[in-house]
Amino acid sequence: MRVLVTGGAGFIGSALCRHLVVDLGVGVVNVDKLTYAANLASLAPIADNPLYEFVRADICDAEAMSDVFQRYQPNGVIHLAAESHVDRSIGSPGEFLATNIMGTATLLEAARAYQDRLGAERHDTFRFLHVSTDEVFGSLGSHGLFHEATPYDPSSPYSASKAASDHLVRAWQRTYGLPALISNCSNNYGPYHFPEKLIPLVILNAIEGAPIRVYGDGHNVRDWLHVEDHARALFLVLTRGKPGESYNIGGRNERTNLDVVRSICTILDRRRSRSAPHDSLIEFVADRPGHDHRYAIDPTKAEAELGWRAVESFDTGIEKTVDWYLDRRDWWEPIRSGVYRGQRLGLLADAN
Repeated sequence: MRVLVTGGAGFIGSALCRHLVVDLGVGVVNVDKLTYAANLASLAPIADNPLYEFVRADICDAEAMSDVFQRYQPNGVIHLAAESHVDRSIGSPGEFLATNIMGTATLLEAARAYQDRLGAERHDTFRFLHVSTDEVFGSLGSHGLFHEATPYDPSSPYSASKAASDHLVRAWQRTYGLPALISNCSNNYGPYHFPEKLIPLVILNAIEGAPIRVYGDGHNVRDWLHVEDHARALFLVLTRGKPGESYNIGGRNERTNLDVVRSICTILDRRRSRSAPHDSLIEFVADRPGHDHRYAIDPTKAEAELGWRAVESFDTGIEKTVDWYLDRRDWWEPIRSGVYRGQRLGLLADAN
């Protein structure tokens, strides 16, 4: 079996590539444009594995996508390539619209043309999985969970672009019969996470003694999913899921942002007692525009139909994550000294 993974040099994509090659022995073709958040160092464990191939290409390039399908003849696609940071989408929405919407449309057309050329057996087993986010559903109140049938209500340019790409995937499935599936996941965390996102940013700022900025009052709630649990789920959606269906993937780990920050500080107090207390670095700042109050996913469908369940609790996963960043300065120091130094993003003044 060979799977085409788009965005495989990103955080979730690299975890998926490692899982497919190392744990499952599945062939992988990783297509990635290598934007700022991509990092080939995240793929070092499999870089020399004969099951792994890397192609630097943009999913918006129709000719390049057609060539990748023709050359590598994948059995399925797991589409992760996307601009994904809400704060950056506030300042530069155009990049999100181009990649997340038009890039997805280009990839869908390439996949459709490819499947049409396959023989009967391979035609019928080909699958296209589009990986999306719970942010397309908008904000929950203090009660309730997102279900697969929850109406879409995106709040940011990022979530709106992902909602649009979800709709494109459904349209290609219904109009052209492309055997497509959609997964919507909760917030991921774990190793190799680009440090603009909450958890790695807090860890690294705390390590370096920099301010830990918390938006608003810190009471916004997210459902946290360890990236390796997510990687396992994605392969099961691709191979066991039903075309035309969507599957919510969540960790059943709701935490307020402030609770997440304090958990990290507590772990670092134990690991680095000379720098304790790390929560003295917390600094409350103005909330970001359109900040959704609460996300929480009901993953019952994925658990029941796919036989998947998250292995990591938040407590076990966050401890492993903090330890990984303490041990892997070689991975994150080049980022902090170059591409992203930890500055705040997403202010309206930054918008074009």
